[in-house]
Amino acid sequence: MKPNLAFAVSNGEPQFLEKARHEYTHEDKKKANLDNVAKDILFKTLDKDKNMFSKIKNCPTAKDIWERI
Repeated sequence: MKPNLAFAVSNGEPQFLEKARHEYTHEDKKKANLDNVAKDILFKTLDKDKNMFSKIKNCPTAKDIWERI
């Protein structure tokens, strides 16, 4: 995420925008890869129960998946 410079501050909290892939730093790429690995592990360890998969298939991060499980 990067700060949105068009809006300074609203409600006392800064606003953030998602970075485009070409703006990723080495650290951002490493974090994205680790998140993908964690999501893959979580998907593979689920039971073959389709109900659970339908609950988590739209989660954007491994943390969100873990919280739903």
